[in-house]
Amino acid sequence: MNSVASPLTPTARGVPASAPAKPVAAPFSVRIATGLIGILLAVLVSGFNENVTKFAMPDIRGAMGLSYDQSTWLLATYAATSVTAMAFAPWCAATFTLRRFTLLAMGVFTLLGLLSPFAPNYEALLVLRVFQGFAGGALPPMLMSAALRFLPPGIKLYGLGGYALTATFGPSFGLPLAAWCVEYLGWQYAFWQIIPASLIAMACIAWGLPRDPLKLERLKQFNWRGVLLGMPALIMIVLGLEQGERLDWFNDQLIRLLIGGGVALFVLFLSNEWSAPVPFFNIQMLRNRNLTHALITLGGVLFVLLGVIIVPANFLAEVQGYRPLQTTPVLLWVAVPQLLALPLVVALLNNRVVDCRLVLAVGLGLLALACLIGSHVTQAWHREDFYLIQMIMIFAQPMAVVPLLMLSTGGLQPADGPFASAWFNTVKGFAAVAASSALETVTLHRLHFHSTMLVDRYGSNPSVTAGIAPQHMAQRLHEQAVVLTSSDLYLCLGAVAVLLIALIPILPTRIFPPRAAS
Repeated sequence: MNSVASPLTPTARGVPASAPAKPVAAPFSVRIATGLIGILLAVLVSGFNENVTKFAMPDIRGAMGLSYDQSTWLLATYAATSVTAMAFAPWCAATFTLRRFTLLAMGVFTLLGLLSPFAPNYEALLVLRVFQGFAGGALPPMLMSAALRFLPPGIKLYGLGGYALTATFGPSFGLPLAAWCVEYLGWQYAFWQIIPASLIAMACIAWGLPRDPLKLERLKQFNWRGVLLGMPALIMIVLGLEQGERLDWFNDQLIRLLIGGGVALFVLFLSNEWSAPVPFFNIQMLRNRNLTHALITLGGVLFVLLGVIIVPANFLAEVQGYRPLQTTPVLLWVAVPQLLALPLVVALLNNRVVDCRLVLAVGLGLLALACLIGSHVTQAWHREDFYLIQMIMIFAQPMAVVPLLMLSTGGLQPADGPFASAWFNTVKGFAAVAASSALETVTLHRLHFHSTMLVDRYGSNPSVTAGIAPQHMAQRLHEQAVVLTSSDLYLCLGAVAVLLIALIPILPTRIFPPRAAS
């Protein structure tokens, strides 16, 4: 039994049959499964690449002689092009076939990663990162499209559970991988770590996925206006969010131009998509309450998941002086057990008697509990003190992500896959950027607030600081400000999780897994 509320299909909204036509059915087999594993590996590698280069950027900056300003633009442009590609890749895959398009994106992505350390100057490296962002961002939508198309109903949730690894396992594994590559292999491997897994993924995809015929007739109805409006809109908004805090937000003319112009273009883009014969975004799908709820909640969940990675990593580095490699056990405590916890959560959701909304509420509740425990952080905390929080996160993360995938894809037909994939992946990519920007802004503001308050307090009590060297006192004040800021951030993250729980009785409707076990 499928969802009681299904999104409109392209035919129902009057889209011509060529947009996108239902693919030829292929029986599920070991060969198809191999192709799906290849796409999953490709998507994970794409996520690792962004996180590894972000965490390893200080080493890259030092080795290549880059300034801090230049390094921020390298990260920002990669994120902007990656998010933009997520919006338009599903249409390309439906036109040029899933197999061909994925292999092309993976090949370009791998080649540019190989060339990046040899860039002769900053400008060349920036160009390489821009195009690698496009190629890497095109990969995540392919996994959802393939899972919806190829997996039989009884195991479809397991395929979507594999997609959930990109939101749970991938980010937590990025810092450990970056630390290991830089520490033992050299800064170049922050770029090259993608190559072995990429080659394996391409081999699996080339052998496993069916050789569908090209659908070049779709080019006659290509939505040029959507590309010309949507692509610069997304790039401008993401660049504005990435650089906003560093350039003092709307006090800077460039940020006003990027965000203001990007939002204006995006409004025009959505207006165009509403009436376009072959849209990139089927806006009418938002009438589905489950999809709308999943997209809203996804943004909040990504904010929390990103926070529980960044807060302990920053705390241990600033207060205890940990190197990235020393912090990795904290994140691995969450990342590695995901490989076991996630299938268990999927098996639970694949049972007809289980309401995925209840599982989602429990997952969000566990996130809130972990953040509440973290809010009691003190200056005496070390790596081991975070393990209880991480143990809760092992099940909290998949219980908060997999039900969202189930809600957003329930009742979809294979032909709806590209539209759902465009919505979900673009929101996922954009929400990750917005969450990172929001966390950076809140962190800096709270850090400044606590630093000012501590200086005022100790300044009015000279006896407390008597006999302490000024540099030692400044270090102690900074560490205490970091502790208080970390506590505030945990409380903020927990509050977001609680607010998301409050949406569950209002928006989503009950949905059943496809051909669920009794």
